[in-house]
Amino acid sequence: MDTATAAPARSRWLPVQFAALALVWGASFLFIKVGLEGLSALQVAAVRLDFGALTLISLIVLLRSSVPRGLTVWAHIAVVSLTSCVIPFVLYPWAEQSIDSGLASIYNAATPLMTTLVTLTALRAERPSRMQLAGLGLGFGGVCVVLAPWQLIGHGGPLLAQFACLGATLSYGIGFVYMRKYITPLGLPALTVAGIQVGLGALLMTIVVAVVDPHRMVVTPAVLLSMLALGVLGTGLAYIWNTQIINGWGATAASSVTYLTPVIGVLLGALLLGEHIGWHEPLGGAIVIAGIVLSRRGSR
Repeated sequence: MDTATAAPARSRWLPVQFAALALVWGASFLFIKVGLEGLSALQVAAVRLDFGALTLISLIVLLRSSVPRGLTVWAHIAVVSLTSCVIPFVLYPWAEQSIDSGLASIYNAATPLMTTLVTLTALRAERPSRMQLAGLGLGFGGVCVVLAPWQLIGHGGPLLAQFACLGATLSYGIGFVYMRKYITPLGLPALTVAGIQVGLGALLMTIVVAVVDPHRMVVTPAVLLSMLALGVLGTGLAYIWNTQIINGWGATAASSVTYLTPVIGVLLGALLLGEHIGWHEPLGGAIVIAGIVLSRRGSR
């Protein structure tokens, strides 16, 4: 099969990969919730990263992907590992000890807003348009609706958990911008960057759990299957699917998967875990997505 024939054949699989990516990332909050039935928050993060690292490193070896040798490159990827893997992967399980998985998935929809905010702050050359600023304002208004401050008086635990979710999205935003500024110009293979990023995070979290977390693991079949799905699919193969979608459809179209993950997360939490959905949560999530769309329209 020549290149001209192979390209359309690969493109036909992009809708399937897009649907799989939305399903896996939307279900990841359910997997975290189930994992917490037998693991601590730190252990969920460590096991997720361990399974993801094994998947990506195996693919690097199998596909013979090149690995950079410069210490500066590894240092930059280590920063991305900390901001895009370690911090959010710890904050979300910690938060889901107090809040529903569906609510955590709604907060995750704010990631593009946080990324835009960090971009406007860190990349001074990109001046915000009025529409971008309006989109940011609308999106953060939606976050306030999800927070429902009128219901949180005297309930500091859930409030802190929700702020932890926002902290995770901010960390993602910092990681995306840092990667764009320092790693993307290097032209490294996406599989290699993902493998090093997840591998460094797995090494760090495994050491942290071994040193400071005495929690006894209770590995039931449900916990094991959830961690395998979260690690192999949500932290391993998802990186490859996302890269192929970006290559085929472009970054803007690929990023629209963020619009579907909270829908899937809320539905799975309600159907499989019996989680209650307050009226303000989907409303706030819809406002957040409207803010994202508005800010996207205002960008080049």
